[in-house]
Amino acid sequence: MTTARPAVPSVGLASTLAVHGGTPVSASPVPFMLPKLAEADIAAATAVLHSGMLRAAKKCEELETRIAQLSGAKHAMTCANGTCALQLAYEPLFQPGDDILVPAWSYIATAAMLVARGCNPIFVDANPQTGQIDMADAARRITPKTRGIAATHMYGCPVDIDAVQSLASAKGLKVVYDAAQAHLSTWHGKGIGQFGDAVTYSFYATKNLATGEGGMTTCNDDALARQIRLLRSHGETDKYLHEQVGYNYRMNDIAGAIGCSRLDRLPAETDARRAAAKRYEQIIASTPAIARSLRALSITPGAVSAYHLFTIKLDLSTLTVSRDEFAKALLAEGVPNAVHYPRSLPQQPAFAKHLGNQKPWPVAEDLARSVLSLPMHHGLGEAHFAIVAEALAKVCTAYAR
Repeated sequence: MTTARPAVPSVGLASTLAVHGGTPVSASPVPFMLPKLAEADIAAATAVLHSGMLRAAKKCEELETRIAQLSGAKHAMTCANGTCALQLAYEPLFQPGDDILVPAWSYIATAAMLVARGCNPIFVDANPQTGQIDMADAARRITPKTRGIAATHMYGCPVDIDAVQSLASAKGLKVVYDAAQAHLSTWHGKGIGQFGDAVTYSFYATKNLATGEGGMTTCNDDALARQIRLLRSHGETDKYLHEQVGYNYRMNDIAGAIGCSRLDRLPAETDARRAAAKRYEQIIASTPAIARSLRALSITPGAVSAYHLFTIKLDLSTLTVSRDEFAKALLAEGVPNAVHYPRSLPQQPAFAKHLGNQKPWPVAEDLARSVLSLPMHHGLGEAHFAIVAEALAKVCTAYAR
């Protein structure tokens, strides 16, 4: 990937938008993501199929060992998906009736599995600059029954881990980090697996490390690791000997093999994502028409993001349209985009009966109205950036207030 700045035309920006019948910036859309398997991934899966050993076995064990090493964790346990990974972390650490601090701005699984455990989700507002959990707000929302923090590394960027651990230490709280989007992200140069009581990952088909379905829970405590392994496979300690009741949350070696193969490329692909994020930041900073109306969400100081997503926030006061109308116009110009997310978690009907008298979450609600994710993957090149730059400038100019 080169570092030359893409040219942004200085004329024609006020031309008719494609959504209104004009000519699009590009007739061929920029790929929003790049989930395609490489031939090596297919060969790895095929080798498992030929072996007949389809259950969780050597490839899952290899994936566990390698991710533990890369993230700085002592133990890693594969499982069926990222939601199961959260459940496996929550069950040994939290008890029914516990109040658990959880982001108001996150994917639903982070909070839903707390409810499944019988815990009370205490929703915490977001930091307006980063979109991460606001730890000052978290401190204000602690109750006498608060026993833990479930913090999401949103969009691939670590939260302020020092602030999370400081509050947890002061109040005696357990910490689970939801890193479903944050493979290979770091905190002050250290792998995120070194922090908290447990860290959970997703290997869903669109994640930076994707196996179709799959997940993992990591930790650094021997007793907790043993408990998670028991829960993962019916509490089994020997064949047909069950120490406790558990679940069947095992991964399989087909997914494990795909994960190991893709992990070979993940460091380079993550570097490419980080380079792409810098290009986007250059485009925004160098184009007044764009910079006037939007900004990238900030990265937590001390964090290095894995950039699962590159998410911008529109300044709707500078525009004559809503976020959804802006997104539709950008798509028509050849730039696919997505909203992560259209509702804060307290706005989800699923949590209506769990809110009680909790205070509002104005930042999370504002994010739900104004964020938009641009194409982000390791295959973006200068031609793609030029399309995005021109399309953003065109739409921002056409809708400028």
